[in-house]
Amino acid sequence: MWALVINPVSGQGKGAQIGTQVAGYLNSHGVSYEIIIGRNAIDQGDMLQRFLQRYPDCDGVIAVGGDGLLHLVLQKLTPAQVPLALIPAGTGNDFARTLGWPLDDIDSILSAVLSTQPRSIDLGLVDGEWFAAILSTGFDSVVNEKANTMSWPKGPNKYNVAIAIELPRFTPRHYEIVLDDHTISTEAMLIAVSNGRSYGGGMLVCPDADITDEYFDVMVLHPVSKLEFIKVFPRVFKGTHVTHPAVEIVRSKSVSIASNAVAYADGERIGQLPITAQCVPGALLTWMP
Repeated sequence: MWALVINPVSGQGKGAQIGTQVAGYLNSHGVSYEIIIGRNAIDQGDMLQRFLQRYPDCDGVIAVGGDGLLHLVLQKLTPAQVPLALIPAGTGNDFARTLGWPLDDIDSILSAVLSTQPRSIDLGLVDGEWFAAILSTGFDSVVNEKANTMSWPKGPNKYNVAIAIELPRFTPRHYEIVLDDHTISTEAMLIAVSNGRSYGGGMLVCPDADITDEYFDVMVLHPVSKLEFIKVFPRVFKGTHVTHPAVEIVRSKSVSIASNAVAYADGERIGQLPITAQCVPGALLTWMP
């Protein structure tokens, strides 16, 4: 028995469309499943929890949605050690990118899920909350805070408009970053604690991050001028920003960050700093190409 967890509104309605496609695939292959669609995130989490209690030996959970749904199901599946198959249907789909799946070939993902064994990958754990891709604080969190208050525009353009609003008034903050073997005390514009490689719909903030190496890649963007930031920013989509002199990347199994700032993980609000995160080896069972 599988759980098919669908967020119908993810990707501006793409979740409902792809969820129907996945159900059709499962039906045509004679796979037993139960659909889980909640009235809201809390309701959906409760429904998934009850499913896992009824079927503790279930085959796994197929989640159709974006990184928000991923974040929700991780909190339930990881403690239960139930395998997760993520079907990308969101706006950013960064965890699917990190795993290496195509974003437009759902059948190939489902074929692999139904015919091969899942593998274990690392997850991050920040103050008791699991995350798969990236924990961050600084300018991107300020942008997230702004975007979450905006009703227009919809989709990924909301993030771009929020950047345009927030960048002119943004100032770097002072951070204390405690790593495995040393502390960094610095002014910074952005800090990304990376289990996965990308966030924000394909920004390769830590292009060499590996979800099986038991380490975070921690990227610190030291202060640059607004003009320099605008020039360097597009390079993040290819990961070539890492050669810029203001960019520092270190590796660590644990990271504590203190500042007057807010943190986000996988696009979800974690809350006010200080925070402490650990890279937990082999925490999640999932499928990779």
